[in-house]
Amino acid sequence: MTLHVIIIAGYFLFVLLLSASTRKASSRSSSDFLVAGRSMGVWVCASVIAGEWLGGMSTIGVSESAYLKGSLQPVLYNLSIALGMVVIGFTVAAKYRERRVHTVSEMLVHLFGPGARTATAIPFLLAYVILGFVQLQTCAGVMSGVLHLPWNLSVLLSSLVTTLYTYLGGMHAIALVNIVHLVVRTLGIGLACVLGMIKVGGFGGLQRSLLLSGAPAHPFNPFSGGLDYALSLFLGGFLGGLATQASIKPIFSAKDPATAKRASLLSSLLIAPFGLLTALLGLIARTGNFVDPASLSNTKSVLPALLASPSFVSPWVGGIAIAGILAAILSTVAPVNFAVVTIAAKDLYQAKNPERVDDQRLVAISRRLVILVNLLILPLALFVKGSVLDTAYLSYSIRSIGGVIIVLALYRRGWINLIGVKMAFWGGIAAMAVLIFLNARGVLHVPQLYGALGAALFFLFLGRVFEALSKRRWRGS
Repeated sequence: MTLHVIIIAGYFLFVLLLSASTRKASSRSSSDFLVAGRSMGVWVCASVIAGEWLGGMSTIGVSESAYLKGSLQPVLYNLSIALGMVVIGFTVAAKYRERRVHTVSEMLVHLFGPGARTATAIPFLLAYVILGFVQLQTCAGVMSGVLHLPWNLSVLLSSLVTTLYTYLGGMHAIALVNIVHLVVRTLGIGLACVLGMIKVGGFGGLQRSLLLSGAPAHPFNPFSGGLDYALSLFLGGFLGGLATQASIKPIFSAKDPATAKRASLLSSLLIAPFGLLTALLGLIARTGNFVDPASLSNTKSVLPALLASPSFVSPWVGGIAIAGILAAILSTVAPVNFAVVTIAAKDLYQAKNPERVDDQRLVAISRRLVILVNLLILPLALFVKGSVLDTAYLSYSIRSIGGVIIVLALYRRGWINLIGVKMAFWGGIAAMAVLIFLNARGVLHVPQLYGALGAALFFLFLGRVFEALSKRRWRGS
């Protein structure tokens, strides 16, 4: 058994034991299980927010994209998310917490009435199911690359660990474990990046090696992919964040509105730098000095293969760094899956059966849903293929529609109505599907986010037109 395996196994065991310690606290009420009793302070809340964002996308996804593109372009992902959390802090964070909601759809019910719940909950469920299986794939990519396990077994093990610690402690477990994840993630990845940059001769040495590998002439220019692509990333980041159930769920759990605002702003400082670290590690792998491309089972294993390479860093540093990647991924997989659980429990099950669901029954239903949701996501992780960042942006596009609706509903309520909200979600998803189809066949080259947002705005306007026509007919009669 290698040192890498011992460190990873030890870390998994520690996470499960820590989660088990929160079981009693999470079982007192549905509020304790779903939103940690609304008791989180600033640092805990910020850590959980950052943990949701700094997961498989910021580690495996960013490093994979940097490796393939040969540039720092993927750092825009983290910068856009950090900007999004600043926007959230100054706009909707306190308002979410003041309403004491559990989900984004529940917030929309406050604004538009009961008819908004199911119509908006289902698109959010779709967005999180997509993100959930992508994050599970990133965790499996690490385990497969480092432990040399078959891909299917790695997916199964990753799903089992995530299911266990979410089932045991709910939001209490996610909060407590995410603080540990934050420390391990920052220490491991940060140390590996610093030592790696020294080994390749700093930025100058890295650039020379990248040019020899066929990378673009300006590999450190994050806008090398064009302003169109960069703008789509930024829009997806900060608009999607406004209605991102997993990352704003800690805001629902903050002890008061002021804490929710401060935690959102603080989380941006934790999120922004991390993408640079993992992107640089992806570029170091691209040089070919430490990782043989022929040895990679797939590009998702670039980062773990680099960290496991004895010619790159020592097994101790590599093991801690790999544990840091797993810490990052687990800190995202659990909140994402738990977001699906909360939406299903509150917006679908309890909303349809309010008289039959007392508080303790809701806790029991939520625990069962943890298992059911992971069973749903598991086959998708096993069989759906595609780039991590590209696939995940399907989820961001859907959530961006929700972000636009939330901002307009809170600050320009008279501009939109319920029928427009319903049409915006489903019309935006339809437009996104059409663009994906046309882009895949080379007919168009338009980011799917633009189609989703453009269609959503059109249907929001159309909803107002329908309302005006309806009022005119009523008056005429």
